[in-house]
Amino acid sequence: MRLSPKGGDETACMFQFFTWDCSHPHMSWWRHFESEVPQLAALGVTQVWLPPPNKAMRAQGQGYDAYDLWDLGEFYQKGTIATRWGTKEELVRAIATANAHGIDVLVDAVLNHKLGADRPETFMAVSVDPNNRLKDLGPPQEIEGWTAFDFLGRGDKYSSFKWTHEHFTGIDWDHRTRTKGVYRINTANHKGWSRWVDSELGNYDYLLGTDIDHRHPEVRKDLLAWGSWVLEVTTGGAGFRFDAIKHMDRRFLLSFIKHVRETVGRNDLFSVAEYWSSDLELIKPYIRAFEGLVTFFDVPLHHNFHDASKAGSRYDLRKILNRTILKYRPGDAITFVDNHDTVTLAHQIGQTLESWVGSNFKLQAYALILLYGEGHPCVFYGDVYPNNECYDEALAPGVRRLMDARRKYAYGPHREYFQEANCIGFARRGDGKHPGCAVLISNADAPAGQKSGAAQVQQHIIRMDMGTKGNANATYRPLFEPLEQNVQIGTNAYGWAAFTCPFGGVQVWVRDNTTDD
Repeated sequence: MRLSPKGGDETACMFQFFTWDCSHPHMSWWRHFESEVPQLAALGVTQVWLPPPNKAMRAQGQGYDAYDLWDLGEFYQKGTIATRWGTKEELVRAIATANAHGIDVLVDAVLNHKLGADRPETFMAVSVDPNNRLKDLGPPQEIEGWTAFDFLGRGDKYSSFKWTHEHFTGIDWDHRTRTKGVYRINTANHKGWSRWVDSELGNYDYLLGTDIDHRHPEVRKDLLAWGSWVLEVTTGGAGFRFDAIKHMDRRFLLSFIKHVRETVGRNDLFSVAEYWSSDLELIKPYIRAFEGLVTFFDVPLHHNFHDASKAGSRYDLRKILNRTILKYRPGDAITFVDNHDTVTLAHQIGQTLESWVGSNFKLQAYALILLYGEGHPCVFYGDVYPNNECYDEALAPGVRRLMDARRKYAYGPHREYFQEANCIGFARRGDGKHPGCAVLISNADAPAGQKSGAAQVQQHIIRMDMGTKGNANATYRPLFEPLEQNVQIGTNAYGWAAFTCPFGGVQVWVRDNTTDD
C-alpha cells in the first residue's frame, strides 16, 4: 500500500490532524490544515488523516454522527452549509495544497450508521437484550423510529438514493413510547443482524443510531459509488480510514475496498481500520479476512504504552512489544501513542475506561513508533499542537524532535537490545545514503532531587553495535538532554559503543557529523 506519494516508505509518517473537540479561533479547520501543510511536510509527514468530511446530524457534529455522506459542506442541511470543519471548497483546496507538498490525505469513512433522520417511520421491530443482541426480549411490535433520510437540501445531486427503514438493521429509540433500547428491525424483507461482524455482545452489528444494512442492494450501490466519488471526483484523497469495523459487515467492506481500487485505478490504495481491542487474538481474524488490503491501528501496542505509563518503573520494558500487531504482522501495523478516542475516554468518560498514555512515558512511546524501523507510525495532533484537551507544552517539542529524527536518521535495519527491565535500546545502522541512530528508552525512577537536563544525572548504559561501515571510530552526539555528554563517544573497529540514557527518559544518538538543519 502507498505510504507516501514520493516513495521512500522507510520514513513515511502519518499525522492525525484533529482532536475530538478541536476548533480554530480565526479560521475553519480545513483552512487551518492548509496553512500547516508546509510545516507538516518539513517534519516528514507523508500522510494526513482528516476528520470525517461529511455533513453531521448537527452543525458542530464531528462527522461520526453521519447524516449525509454526499454533502461535504456544500448544501444547506442541518442548519448549516459548512460542516464543523469547513466547506467543500475549502476541503478540496486544502487537499490540493497537501498533494503539492508531497502529502497524501486519508478520508475518514463512516459507513456503519447514520444519525439525524428527517422524519420518523412506523415498522415492526424486536427489542433485544443490549448485552446479548441474539436474545429477544419479546415478540415483534410496531414502533416508530427516525429512519427516513430525504436530504431535501441536497435533493438528487450526486445521488438520488433516499434511505428508509428498509435499509437499516436496527435503532435504539422507539419514538412512539419514548423508550431507549436496542431494536432489531423485523419486516418481511429484513434478514436480521449480519453474521459477518464481531461476536462481542453476541453480535455486534448494532453500535448506535440507525445501523446500516450492508447486504441491501440499494445500500451497497450507493456506498460503492460514494467511495469512488469522494476520492477521484471530489477530494483528491488517497485512501480511507474506516471507523468502527467491529460493527460492519466485513464482506461488504472488503468488496468496497476492491471496488474503489478498481474504479479509481489505484492498486496501492491505502486503507486503515479501527478495531478497538487490546487483545491481538481478536484482531487476527480481521487481519486475515482483509487479504492484506487493510492496515490496522495497533491498539494492543497503545495499551502496552498506557500500562507502562501507569505502572512506571514496575513495568518490564522488555515486554513492551509483546502481543502487538507490530510483532505479529509489522507490515499491517499502524502504530500510535494516542488519538481522539483516547482523549475522549480519559477526559469525558472516566478512569475505568481511559487509556491515555501519561506524560511520564509519552516521549518513550513516540521514540519507539517513530524510530524503531517497523510499523507505520501515526502522530496525534493533540500531542504536537496547542489545544484545550490534552496538549503538554513540555512534551510537544520532544515529539517534533523525534519526528524530525525519523526523517533524518531512521534508516537501515534495526537490532534490539532489550536486556534490562527498565531500559531498552535499539540501533539503526543507516542504509549507505542516510545515517542511522541509537535509541534508548527508560522508565526507571529518577533519584530524588535530580533535575531534568542536569549534566550530572544517573544514567543507564547499553552497549550497541552500530556496524563497522562508516562507523568505526566515529563520534555520536545526543539529541535530548543531557546534551553536555556529546564528547568522544567513539566506536572501536568492531562498531560497538556504550550509549547512555537518563533514568526515566529517552535518548537518541546520531553521528556527530550530521546536522539538524
